[in-house]
Amino acid sequence: MLRKLSALLLALSFSLPLLAATPVNINTADAATIAHSLKGVGPAKARAIVAYRKAHGRFKSIEGLAKVKGIGKSTLEHNRKDIRLGKGK
Repeated sequence: MLRKLSALLLALSFSLPLLAATPVNINTADAATIAHSLKGVGPAKARAIVAYRKAHGRFKSIEGLAKVKGIGKSTLEHNRKDIRLGKGK
């Protein structure tokens, strides 16, 4: 039993990097992609990001995301390295 548990924990430790956030362009991505890619951003917040972008235009900075209801400084800091603003996907 202990051997199986150890093997399971080892396998999970190798899969954790796969669960990490994926860089996402917040100016081109759809809500599903944003929700999947950013930590602490679920479907509702992701839809709010897309709606804000449609209403106000492209985000010019990562800090601009804080104007979206439900997105605070903590969410920005946790995801800063995974947020892209460029024109490409």
